[in-house]
Parts: sequence; structure tokens; C-alpha cells
Amino acid sequence: MHELNDIIEGCRNLNRNSQELLYRQFYGYAMSIALRYAQNKEEAIEILNDGFLKIFQHISEFDTTRPFKSWLAKIVVNTAIDHLRSKKRISFTEDITQVYDLGMDDKAMDKLSYDELLLLVQSLPPAYRTVFNLYVMEGYQHQEIAEQLGISEGTSKSNLFKAKKILKEKIEKATSYNTVR
Repeated sequence: MHELNDIIEGCRNLNRNSQELLYRQFYGYAMSIALRYAQNKEEAIEILNDGFLKIFQHISEFDTTRPFKSWLAKIVVNTAIDHLRSKKRISFTEDITQVYDLGMDDKAMDKLSYDELLLLVQSLPPAYRTVFNLYVMEGYQHQEIAEQLGISEGTSKSNLFKAKKILKEKIEKATSYNTVR
């Protein structure tokens, strides 16, 4: 196994073997992020490939004293958001300042596999899915989401609330019928 710092140094020197090693080593992790934002696997692959292109173009900016995985994740998330914007599939029109938290049924969630849950998240409208992923999966705060997406904090909160509500309904329906659609 090659040391990550050696692989990164090779990528900085435009070494194709190092680029391939980095791609292979982080493909699964990056793909899991891309899949959360994409509507299907083909779109996720497009996001993934664009993300790795950006990683290779900007690898000289990576600070080796910081965790590489976090840097890579941020690039893939930003690439996914850019991709959704370019497809004009994200529209943020609502601004509700008071949104209440919606709890998920843990028992229902336990009945679903990761792949089934991923399909349900992918079925959300793009604006809701993006905010949901940034807040729940990536740990961003509403202020950060608002700045990154060019929306208000209220819109971010509203979209999260609606995403959770839709997911809750889909999870309850899927677990009651034991099928995911």
C-alpha cells in the first residue's frame, strides 16, 4: 500500500499512476457522497469524475497537515452543488422563518438497508435533497448552507423541514409495505 502523502506528491507532479492510485483509493468514499446528491448512478458518476478533476487541478493547494478525506469531501459536495445549479434543478423560492424539527421513527429506519434509504433520499426534490445532505450528512449549519447556496437561512430551514417530512412519509410507507419506491 502506498503512503497517502507519496500519492499526493505524485499527483502534484502530474504523475498518472499516482492519480490513478488516489482515484482508486477514494472512489468508494467519493461515490457515496456523490450518490447522496444525484438522482441516479450516472449523474453520481458525472459528479464524481468532475470532482476528481477538480481535486487533481487543485491538489497543490491541499495542506498536508490537514485531513485529506475532509478536503476531498468538501470538493465533491461543492461539485455536486455546482452540478445541480448548472442543470437548473435547484430552485429555492420559499422563505419560512419558523420551522419545527420533525423526528424520524427509529424503528422504521432500522428496517431499511442503506441502499433503500439512499433511494428514498435520491427521490427528494433537488432543493430539499441538497439541504438535507448538507445539514444531516455533512454537518453544515443553516447559515453555512444559506451562504453556499445563495439562499436565506429560513429557506434552508424550510427545505430541511420539508425534506424530513417527505422522508418520514416515504420511510413509513416503505416499511409498512416493505418495499422502497
